[in-house]
Amino acid sequence: MQLTRKLRWQLAVQSGVFVVLLALLTALLAWVAHEYRAEKDVTRSARNSLSAATIGALQQMQGTLRVTAYAVRQDASGANIHKLIEERVRTYQRAKRDLELQLIDPREQPKLAAEAGLRSPNAMVIEYQRRSEQIPLNEFNEQNFANALVRLLRGANSLVLWLDGHGERKLDGQANHDLGSFGQQLREKGFTTSGINLGLAQEVPANAALLMITQPQVELQPAEVEKLLSYIDRGGNLLWLIDTEPLRGLQPLAEKLGLVLTPGTVIDPALAPRSGPPVFAVAANYARHVVVGTLQYNTLFPHARQIGADDGTGWRVTPLIDVAPRGWVETGKLDAKSTFDKTRDFPGPVNIASAFERTVGDREQRVIVVGTGHFLSNSFIGNGGNLALGTGMFNWLAGEDALVTIDPRPAADTRLDVDSTQLYLIAFVVLALLPLAFAVTGIVVWWRRRNAT
Repeated sequence: MQLTRKLRWQLAVQSGVFVVLLALLTALLAWVAHEYRAEKDVTRSARNSLSAATIGALQQMQGTLRVTAYAVRQDASGANIHKLIEERVRTYQRAKRDLELQLIDPREQPKLAAEAGLRSPNAMVIEYQRRSEQIPLNEFNEQNFANALVRLLRGANSLVLWLDGHGERKLDGQANHDLGSFGQQLREKGFTTSGINLGLAQEVPANAALLMITQPQVELQPAEVEKLLSYIDRGGNLLWLIDTEPLRGLQPLAEKLGLVLTPGTVIDPALAPRSGPPVFAVAANYARHVVVGTLQYNTLFPHARQIGADDGTGWRVTPLIDVAPRGWVETGKLDAKSTFDKTRDFPGPVNIASAFERTVGDREQRVIVVGTGHFLSNSFIGNGGNLALGTGMFNWLAGEDALVTIDPRPAADTRLDVDSTQLYLIAFVVLALLPLAFAVTGIVVWWRRRNAT
């Protein structure tokens, strides 16, 4: 084909039109990328996406949430720290549009950093409705950020008391039977915890969000029990963890709640240990109640007892947790060969926790009774959803139904486990087979080109 002047002109016009259309298409794609964002988290545990609980906490915050990050602009390695913080906070800004981020280099503005009262050189200050929380930048992750949000949302009604002075489990205790690990989680979520000895205190303070009673090891005095009954009569909220031991003076409290406490221990043959009686029960299905309605994990209850309640006591009672559908309540001696005796034992499923509600004056009174205190102890708090269940109970008893439990999510795909055979196979492929394949391919290409000439 002869290349005439007219043909050259047509080709030039076509090329110009192509360039213009390509530029327009590129500009359109850039605009779409700027205005719209699509992401897909392909990690197994979705660790790069915010959990529904965190998003819910952000959306509960009415008004502006201000985040101020105090950090050097560039670290010793040359990394842009401010840019990294912006990228990490952007995920939260997509969930809450009025989340404002300010970046301050303490070296450039030392006065602002001093006025902030930082507890660490590089920190993040989160402000909401005249309250503030601080997170060291090296501890900034979804768990800590969400806990800070919960503390900001919680407000002042956060005092949790536990009955002390009779050998009870302590929320700051470190022994295996104590609840110190759980107490630390409560404090991270904004609760203030303290023990109260009714042998010394005049009464349970009115500003307490709730009182927790665990199994006493010695008998309570009648005067102490009267103070507990007075607290209940005034509309106080209560969490009572009852083990399979005697009540030791707390019978009047059980009568006031209308409790029916079956003697014996829950046996679940589906969880028979290698030795000893099967005294561990697992709950997988829960009642339709705000305390357990969103719980997605199994919970473990060691040495549990049955919890029942009388009708007509003025309480609205909701059984919360059933366990051992193929088990029973063993009233005889516990050993590895325990079997169901229909003449004295009670067949499963067994309810081991109930919620009690009633109206006292102008306030809603709430009580939860659980047939074991072991499930929140330092020995068992890490099992399944025990921590989430305990936190949900405290939130509900404190009247903060909207606050959700934010649990750390395991990053299931961050570790690759290989055995020695697989490791040798990988080494052979990478260090021997692939280099040999590249060498053979190069030789074949060279030989063909040599023969072609």
